[in-house]
This record gives sequence, C-alpha cells and structure tokens, in this order.
Amino acid sequence: MRDRIRRAEAAASGIETSLPELLGMREAAQGLRLAPVRGARAPVVGPHRSAYRGRGIDFDEVRAYQPGDDVRTIDWRVTARTGCLYSKVFHEERERPVWLLADLGASMRFGSRARFKSVAAARATALIAWVSLLEGDRVGAVVRSPTSLWERDPRPAEGPLFEILRTVVRDSRTVPDGEGPSLASALLRLRARLRAGSRVFLLSDFYALDAALERGLAEIAGRAELTCVSVYDALEAHAPPAARYRASDGSALRSFSTRGPRARELYERAFAARRERLRNLCRRHRADCVELRVDEEPVQALAHVLQARRGASQASRAA
Repeated sequence: MRDRIRRAEAAASGIETSLPELLGMREAAQGLRLAPVRGARAPVVGPHRSAYRGRGIDFDEVRAYQPGDDVRTIDWRVTARTGCLYSKVFHEERERPVWLLADLGASMRFGSRARFKSVAAARATALIAWVSLLEGDRVGAVVRSPTSLWERDPRPAEGPLFEILRTVVRDSRTVPDGEGPSLASALLRLRARLRAGSRVFLLSDFYALDAALERGLAEIAGRAELTCVSVYDALEAHAPPAARYRASDGSALRSFSTRGPRARELYERAFAARRERLRNLCRRHRADCVELRVDEEPVQALAHVLQARRGASQASRAA
C-alpha cells in the first residue's frame, strides 16, 4: 500500500510514468497519422503507399509504354488520342513496420519543470505507438534502461503494444546503477532486427552523441526512415540565474557556478553544440530531427511527424 502511494505521488510529480498514463495516450492518437517521409518500402502488403511501383488500387500517373509493361495497364483512351501507347502506373500498398527506440538511461532522469525527460520520452513513445497501431502498422521497440536492453519485434496487435508500454513503465522506474548499456549498443540491437523500409523513431537526449553513436545512426538511416526526437529540459538549454548551485545524480554531489557572462556562455554553448551536431547529422543522412521540451505536450511538439487523417479532417469540417 505504501509503495502504491509512493508510485502515485511520483507519477503525479512527473518523476515516473504509469501504465494508465501511457494507455491514455490512445485518446490523443485518435484522428492522427504518421506523416509520410519518403514512402514505405517494406515488402509486405499493407495500408501505406510504397516507394515501389506496380499494380494496386492507388493510381499514380500515365506514362509512355515501356517494354515489359503489363498490357492490362495500357490506357486506351490516351493511346487513341495521342497515337502512341501509354500505360497506367499504380502505387502498391505495403505494410510499414514501425520501430521505437526509447532511451530511458541515467541522463534522462532529469527535469526542472513538469516532468523528467524519461517521462516525456515515455509519453511520446506511447503516442507514436498508438498512432502507428491505429493506422494498421506493426509496432516494435527497443527500450534502453539504466541497467538493460529490452526488445520486441513489430506486431500488429494491442497485446504486444501493452507489453511494450509495461516495459517502458518498468524501465522508467529502474534505479541507475553504473553506466549500463550504451545507446550505441541499443542501435546495434535494432540494426540486427531491422528490415529495409521500416520507420524508426529514436527518443533520447543524445548526451552520448559520440562517434560510435553517429555511425549507428548513419547505418539505421541508410536502411529505414529515421526520426530523431531530441528530448530536453529548458534548464539544459538556458543557464539558471547567476549563482552557485549544487547538483546530484543520486550518489555524487557537485557544484557549479553561473556567475559572470563567461560561465553562462560556456554553459549554454555545450547544449547548443550538441543540438547543432545532431541536426547536422540528421541533415547529412536525410533523417528527421524533432525537439521535445519536457513541459510540452507530445502532440504539439511532434506536429512535424503527426498529421490529421484525411477522413478525420473531412469529418471535422462536415461537423
């Protein structure tokens, strides 16, 4: 009973998340879809437009007949009008596996307002998972805790999604114990399971943005549609008022000063340099980069990758 009360207080304060909170993100996901990036490429029939062209129900264009075209695709009206053979081209609909890599490592256990970065990442992970599942996608995950890595292959059902969310809740409560597995090693796990044409969302503060992690991101971006969601706290981006402060990670205690313009400049420059490094990396490898501040709602922060479903928007206009 005492532990249940403590958990409720931690969830209310934003220090931890809870399963009801993540299940509740389903309501926020209603009427949303993942914005297309470059077209799904997985070789399984499903509900999304593919980068491949072939026969399907989604008409794309009419072009000059090419040797090997199926004669059933010839557009006889255009052919009769122009005197040259023309074929109809269709986009095949294919399934898109969606992978979520949720970083709940030690550096994510921080927040000066609203909630910890780990909680913000958990809520965004749940929102993307629900949007994907409601769109008919298969959802899989790799979850990095301070002590372990957990993974589950993409599945098209709520049962496996519940397992992912329960794991996110559990690992968001894990007490940091040493360094634990690196984010680069989590990417290696994901790469081993990743199929070409998947969509990958990596949610992290990217504090460990070193050469190994950059290589891993480049490899993932080469095989999948990658979106990096950079989770941060406003206190990380902007120095607090001029004073001497003490900070603790739960074991060690250190002090730092923001007195003087030089100290504040160095404080903010470190964050700005990491932010720009990630942005440049994403641009170089044609990956999306989205920023999520801990006190923002994920629906607004992820507006770049979430859009209203066409049917939902039409229904709202009709109402």
